[in-house]
Amino acid sequence: MEKEIVISAHKLTKKFGDFIATNEITFKVYAGEIFGFLGANGAGKTTAMKMLCGLSIPSAGEATIAGFDVYRETEKIKQNIGYMSQKFSLYEDLTVVENIRFFGGIYGLSNKELKSKSEALIKTLGLEKEVDKLVGSLPLGWKQKLAFSVAILHEPKIVFLDEPTGGVDPVTRRQFWDLIYDASDRGITIFVTTHYMDEAEYCDRVSMMVDGYMKALDSPENLKKTHGAATMDEVFFDLARGAQRQGD
Repeated sequence: MEKEIVISAHKLTKKFGDFIATNEITFKVYAGEIFGFLGANGAGKTTAMKMLCGLSIPSAGEATIAGFDVYRETEKIKQNIGYMSQKFSLYEDLTVVENIRFFGGIYGLSNKELKSKSEALIKTLGLEKEVDKLVGSLPLGWKQKLAFSVAILHEPKIVFLDEPTGGVDPVTRRQFWDLIYDASDRGITIFVTTHYMDEAEYCDRVSMMVDGYMKALDSPENLKKTHGAATMDEVFFDLARGAQRQGD
């Protein structure tokens, strides 16, 4: 049975004047896949993600997200994806339950759906005693897990995660990845950027961006074999050797 393609990019390019932020990147992502999008600062990750989310129009190339064109159907793309930014993406001056209700409303959930999904989410995260607390008062790990859960509240086809575990402790990072695995098992495609190379091992496939180019794309195991490396850190350093850029 052929896998469903939910992200397709062909020679996707973004220029800012003479500067080429992403240079003809081509790849496909399949339904339910955990796809790691890796690269150092300045590699072009953030620029590429903005194009895929419908937030930035490409300069050249083609791409479809959940079947929708990145040039003509950006609003439909936004309706079919979830997004969690590197900086915490909920409202800290609202309570846990107010945030859930607010974003559920934005995603177009009915009152009945919102009630059942809110209860399930709060129970899953163990936040029963914190529902009426301001989100700003929660530990960072809980904030990140809540932000991810809210990003997939509407069961999107794809969720984009931009450095989702930055700054949290190793135990919380592992718990966060359990949530990612659960979402993937439910058919949600995960597109994740991370600078933790051990997290690359958790992905089904990994791409490596260097100076705007996609230098590699394969499973972590195959990448390690290809580069004669014991870890994904070694793969990354091998590919990124000689990179010129310092800022994304």
